Amino acid sequence: MLSEINDFLNNLIWGNILIYLLPLLGIFFTVSSRFVQFRYFFKMFNILRDTVHDKEGHISSFQALMLSVAGRVGGGNIAGVAVAITLGGPGAVFWMWIIGLIGMSTSFFECSLAQLYKEKDGIDSNLYRGGPAYYVTKALGQRWLGIIISILLMITFGFAFNATQSFIITTSFESSFSIPTWITGIALTLVFAFAVFGGVRRITKISEVIVPIMALGYLLIAIVVIGLNASEIPSLISLIVKEAFSPSSAIAGGLGAVILQGAKRGMFSNEAGLGSAPNVAAVAYVAHPVQQGIVQSFSVFIDTIILCSCTAFIILLSGVYTPGISGVDGVLLTQNSLIEHIGPLGGYFVTIALFLFGFSSILYNYYLAENSLNFFSKGNRLYFTLFRIFVAALIIWGSLQDLGSIFSFADLSMGLLAVINMLVIAILYKPVLKLIKGYDRQVKEGKVPVLRYNDYHEFNIDKKIWKEIVDNINDKKNEE
Repeated sequence: MLSEINDFLNNLIWGNILIYLLPLLGIFFTVSSRFVQFRYFFKMFNILRDTVHDKEGHISSFQALMLSVAGRVGGGNIAGVAVAITLGGPGAVFWMWIIGLIGMSTSFFECSLAQLYKEKDGIDSNLYRGGPAYYVTKALGQRWLGIIISILLMITFGFAFNATQSFIITTSFESSFSIPTWITGIALTLVFAFAVFGGVRRITKISEVIVPIMALGYLLIAIVVIGLNASEIPSLISLIVKEAFSPSSAIAGGLGAVILQGAKRGMFSNEAGLGSAPNVAAVAYVAHPVQQGIVQSFSVFIDTIILCSCTAFIILLSGVYTPGISGVDGVLLTQNSLIEHIGPLGGYFVTIALFLFGFSSILYNYYLAENSLNFFSKGNRLYFTLFRIFVAALIIWGSLQDLGSIFSFADLSMGLLAVINMLVIAILYKPVLKLIKGYDRQVKEGKVPVLRYNDYHEFNIDKKIWKEIVDNINDKKNEE
């Protein structure tokens, strides 16, 4: 009965609420911001290059971006796209792209809010905390709702998704290298413990090494595959667009199934609007909230437009995929497709990629849970230590379980989190529009934008934090 109730609620939230709420609000955010994700797309590179972080050890915009990409990019980029193509055909890729482009604006809004309403860490004064629990408490005065958001984040990411990632990694290693899952589970836990017991700085430092390697490695493999099949690319893109509006009769459910699979893949993969990425965005030391909003919207582009497309091209350029036949899907479809392109090494590459994607997601998931714990504990060291031990134990436990029911429950909690967060962003869209106007005005004046915090009297932001940041940046300008 509990399983049936869980399935019913999952179908209600994802299939009847979020499937419409996420794209509709994404379109609203895009139009109301005058297509901010496209206007400032190329400015993102300058922001990453010029972001100021001082000698006292603040976390840079690039480090926060890499931690965010670590979470957005995961096993879903390899397995999830394969499932979308299996069930929705090549046309699902087109709708995945559309959802990704729209989701960039949603991510911009929620991450800009996280920056605007951030607060100092309870243990380290050079670190910041923020996210949906924080901005719903400060902006709307609803701490009870912040508590619910924090609980949902801990359950979804810190517990269920980390155990699931452990299961995926360890079973993949068992399949490819015949290593028992418990051995891989212990090794994974030890590496995880090394990372998280070093605090958020060590997590971001590891992420800024792992994420570029895994993303560029996967991109290079896809480029090799595309290069080997260069003559087929124009016809493939034409097929994707054609199937997006006029799917093959072999696709069960017709056009509705194509749109649904592409939209779900985009939403699950890039996490725009789900309330997870803002927790990471708040960590960055930037002069203006819009800067990190721009950078975080780019992480959606990296995930959905670049890396998900890599998997789609690898599959669709192979002879492994057959429309309407779902006997081979998920990781196996991607793995078999890559083997056909580059030989047996392709299978091992997918396993290694899954490990890097999965481990980086574990670090990201842990940080989300830790940030939620901080909302309750305000930096209590004992709570943090016990929590880290508990999450590490869950990783070992996850390597020994069949986690289908747990993952389904996590989907439900994440869906509830997404509904709450999207409604809150919709209520708080005006502060973000004011941020954009202020940023645009300073750009037109030829100035390096900083948050003019005294212009935000009507919003309950921590002006001491922003005064400290702006003063520090101005002092550095004067020194130069």
